[in-house]
Amino acid sequence: MADTADAIIIGAGVIGAAVAYELAKSGWKTLSLDARGAAGHGSTAGSCAIIRMHYSTPEGTAMAWEGYHDWAGWRDYLGAPEDEALAEFRETGCLVMRTEANGYLDKHMEMSAALDCPFEIWSADQIAARLPVYDLARFAPAKRQEEPGFGEPTGGRIEGAVFWPKAGYVTDPALSAQNIAAAAMRAGAEFRFNAEVAEIVQSNGRVAGVKLTDGTELNAPVVVNVAGPASARINAMAGVLDDMTIETRPLRQEVVHVPAPEGFDFETRGMIVSDSDIACYCRPEKGNNILIGSEDPECDTHQWVDDRDWNPDFTDQWTTQALRYAQRVPSLGIPSRMRGVVELYDASTDWIPIYDKSALPGFYMACGSSGNQYKNAPVAGRLMAGLIAYCEGGADHDSDPMTFGLGHIGQEMNAGFFSRKRAINTASSFSVLG
Repeated sequence: MADTADAIIIGAGVIGAAVAYELAKSGWKTLSLDARGAAGHGSTAGSCAIIRMHYSTPEGTAMAWEGYHDWAGWRDYLGAPEDEALAEFRETGCLVMRTEANGYLDKHMEMSAALDCPFEIWSADQIAARLPVYDLARFAPAKRQEEPGFGEPTGGRIEGAVFWPKAGYVTDPALSAQNIAAAAMRAGAEFRFNAEVAEIVQSNGRVAGVKLTDGTELNAPVVVNVAGPASARINAMAGVLDDMTIETRPLRQEVVHVPAPEGFDFETRGMIVSDSDIACYCRPEKGNNILIGSEDPECDTHQWVDDRDWNPDFTDQWTTQALRYAQRVPSLGIPSRMRGVVELYDASTDWIPIYDKSALPGFYMACGSSGNQYKNAPVAGRLMAGLIAYCEGGADHDSDPMTFGLGHIGQEMNAGFFSRKRAINTASSFSVLG
């Protein structure tokens, strides 16, 4: 395997693999490095892999609606042979409760309508007909199990929701990253696993490659940081933090798996549900289970950690999330054995990713993407490949941001939206919702 490349990509998760795929298709000789043993075995494997269209910003909404088309045509996107086993996209739809916390989704509907992204307004009766196990009493504001008043209704009921019918989830997120890596390799990309970066090598004022922990030096004039929860460490190695107004940090998260209520086939009849009244989201999980995540309310303290030293075991956060969801589904059974996922997110200051160049020529970043960017991986791959070509061709993305085309939906966007130097975006949800 060669020790030189046109571009070294640090990270082979779903976004890192997509960057390699798009660069390789454009004729770049790429080498992807990952500290794990296979593509998608880091934070991607712990992703809830939800494909949804509702976001807090027009740009986020456009990216997500564009990305849907890649997942809906997954084999075509990959150029995969008919006999290749692919991750499955299950198009269940996504129901979002209309609450005061999300402005009753008026802004989200306006943004979707502007992009011809379909949605439906549901009444409380429609919710109850589709999800008869749901109790629509209001419980906001969200609380932890040890707080006074936990589990007690606070008056009134959920009066309606918005349903995005094209949403869904991918059944095996790690396999999806491996699918993209396989497509990248068909295009000529190389991957090296169990390869941990120890140093960003520089020469004559620009990046020159990387050095691994085993002492191997790999040379390339372009290096792309797609290292997930390790992204902040990699940026520090490169010495590119000083001009960044947006930082990234590894955030520990727990996701709950519980059996569906007896007599209700949630795997077949359920859907993604985002419920800011109880600050939980859920989706079907194989074996007629329900996957439950937190929407990061104020009562759930963020657990910022060192990506090399963190607790992989469940805590009382698991129980809090399960019990909060049981407020909505009173017949939910909560097993004594905790099951689910404990993993790290790579979260940015405003929960909007950084897709950008850096202060070090040749060093690029696709960081801060965890929690809400899995669905955008194919789009992010195209954006980063375009951005690298734009900057390496002599353009100054900081002063003259690249315009990025969203071919599936016929839109264009200013890629400067994802700048490392942007002002903190106050339109963001500042949560996993993006």
